[in-house]
Parts: sequence; structure tokens; C-alpha cells
Amino acid sequence: MSSVYLQTLGCRLNEAELEQWSVGFRERGFGITNKANDADLVVLNTCAVTAEAVRKSRQLIQRLHRANPQARLVVSGCHAALSASEVAETLGVDLVVGNQDKDRLVEITVDRLALPTMPTLATEPGETSLFARGRQRAFVKVQDGCRYQCTYCIVTRARGDERSRPIAQIVDEINRFHAQGVHEVVITGVQLGGYGRGIGASLPGLVDAVLAETDIERIRLGSVEPWVLDEDLPSRFGNPRLMPHLHLPLQSGADSVLRRMARRTRVAAFATQVEALRSAWPDFNVTTDIIVGFPGETEQEWAQTMAWVERIGFGHIHVFSYSDRAGTKASALPEKVPAQTRKQRSQRLLSLAADLKAAAQIRQIGRTVPVLCEGARTEMPGGGTRWFGYTPGFHRVAIDVPHHDVMENQIVDVRLDAVDRDAGLLVATPC
Repeated sequence: MSSVYLQTLGCRLNEAELEQWSVGFRERGFGITNKANDADLVVLNTCAVTAEAVRKSRQLIQRLHRANPQARLVVSGCHAALSASEVAETLGVDLVVGNQDKDRLVEITVDRLALPTMPTLATEPGETSLFARGRQRAFVKVQDGCRYQCTYCIVTRARGDERSRPIAQIVDEINRFHAQGVHEVVITGVQLGGYGRGIGASLPGLVDAVLAETDIERIRLGSVEPWVLDEDLPSRFGNPRLMPHLHLPLQSGADSVLRRMARRTRVAAFATQVEALRSAWPDFNVTTDIIVGFPGETEQEWAQTMAWVERIGFGHIHVFSYSDRAGTKASALPEKVPAQTRKQRSQRLLSLAADLKAAAQIRQIGRTVPVLCEGARTEMPGGGTRWFGYTPGFHRVAIDVPHHDVMENQIVDVRLDAVDRDAGLLVATPC
């Protein structure tokens, strides 16, 4: 049996695509390996959201080839889509599959590389690569592409027009994951709020269907643009199976910067939406993205961002230092912020983000919550085991148990006892 090694950089959508490819390769008789040097075929899903992501994608292509020069190497993803010729000429790359053909990557790979396969009926049924890679949650891709044109974003070029999967197909996939022992799914897309356009569906309608037609215990939503909350999405969080957490990218706390970014939200409206979520569900956790040093960002605009971030109080912040991406409108904007200024502002924001995260975690102390235990664990001094997982609100938790029982992939009730600020997590004990 030929073996396949799958690796990805970047977003949750890339993770979801990896799961789909894993299923497709298994159905064609391939085995999935977690070691690149053992594989007959290596597949890499690249990223291009930042210049650093592009650099890492290039490095990883070369590293994978060096690790196993005999394996066939297939590259896809946003970096491959934007720089197809360059990637195709990179040492060791046998095939580049564009984003528009990602859903057919397995078929294209087998056909173009003339790989030997086994008849479908001869393959043994089994789990996907989810557990082979030590994962307890599945990422489910429901949508691709984006119709918005944020001036800093290269992903709209790389991913193309919006397109959505049918609800029935998504429900079937989630039910298959649940039958394999998965307890949590993350519904994800490039512009998740755009789900359903052109097929007579919507994201709230999809959530309703998943809640009604599956029994999976925990459902999460990936990153959602804040303006889609007007579509009655928040009311669905009244169901305890839909986890009380949203990642809402703000990007800046200054309306003038948001206008230059061509973002479809303003800070006061964003804050009102967050307040409404927390009013309805006090434990609701909101995380975000902030871009530091967007072209023309003044000290006053930066001060506005810091003030609004502190006022809103996010549970976690992904901090991105702005970098020009060729082909975006922002790359042509004047008044670029010097690198040293961007670095200083990033450090200040990271410090504030750590304070806000610790404050959000401190508010959880004393509560009892269900946590999905993951495979990562460490032995504790003096005996016992420390397991890790996430609360429904997506706060990371270390669970200290005085014994060595296997708790992997189990949902257990724990009492949140303390905050380990250095590690950025809560410490808990089983109830």
C-alpha cells in the first residue's frame, strides 16, 4: 500500500481540506503516515496570508523534499495559487494543484502522477487521519472564496469567488466524523458568513440543520466577519451544543483605518455586537485579529486602537504586523509605517492582549465546565498526569489528575481553580 504524508500551514480551512484529502486518499487505498520520510507521496497545503507565511511555505517545500527526495511532492494552497510558476520550478515539486481544483486534489494527483491505487471495494474502512495526527476535533470546510475586497487581503485573489457546499453533504460529513468518535467539529470557510449565497442557504440555516440532524456534542464556528451577525446568527448560541465563542476580526480600533482597509464595520457597532453577546451569555468569549501599522496609521489612530481593544476586552488577540503583499490595494498606499514603529506597537499590543486574556481567564475561576481532553499530556512531579483541553468558551485548560487514567478524547467536567499566566491557560481538577 502506498503511503501519503499530509501537512499544512495557515488557517483552519487548510486543516479542513487536509481532512478531506485524507479521506479521499484512504478511499483509494492509500495509507496515511505522520512521518514525511516514510511516505511515497507528500502533499503540502501552503499559505500566503502574510509575507512570513510565504517564506515559511517556500522553506517547507524545500525541507520536505530534502527529507524524502524519493517521494512525489504535491503542493496546493494560497501560495501555490499566487505563485504557481515559481512553485512548479521549485526543487522537488512534481505537481501544483490550484485552489480552484482543491476539491479534486486526490483525483488529479492520482491521475497526473499515474499513482497505483487499489479498487475502492478492496480498501478496509477505518478512521481518517484525524486521530493519526493526534486531533480530537474535526475541521469541516463548508465554504470557499470571498466577495469582499479588504485592501490588505491577498486571499480573495488566491481563493476566488464564493462557493458553498450543500447542507446535506455537510451534515453527512459531520455524522461520519461523529461515528468515528469525534466529539467536536469546527465549521469553517474563507468568508464563513457568506455561506449559502447562490444555493438558497445561509449560515444560521446551516447551524440549525447541524443542530437538528446530527448528535455531535460540540459545534464551533470558525472566524466570522462581524457584519454577518446582523443575520440572526447569535440567537443560535442558546443551544448548549453550539460553543459560546466567536472569532470576530476587528483589524483596527480606528474607523479611519477601517475605511482605508475597506472593512464593512465600525468600532462602535462592533462593540455593541460584543456587548449584546455577553449580555445574553455572560461566559461568551470573543477573540479577534488586529493589524498593526497599516499604511498611514498615525499615533492618534494607534491610540484609538489600544483604547478600544482594552474597552472591549478580548479573550485572545492574533496580532499581525502589517506587511505589503504585492497585488493588494494596500501595497500602493502611501505613508508606510516604519518597521521599528510597527515592532514597538506590536509589543505594546501583545502586552495588553496578555493582560486581557489573563483577566478573562480569572473570571472563569471557580466555575465547573465540560472540557474535551486532548492527546497532549505531561507527567506531573510527584505522580499524576496533566491533560489539556478547551472549555466551551475556548479557554485552554490544564487538568491535573492524581492518577494515570487515559482521558484522551473524553469530555469531562472540571473545576477551574487557577490561572497559569506564564503558560496562558487555566488550571483545573476533575469534579
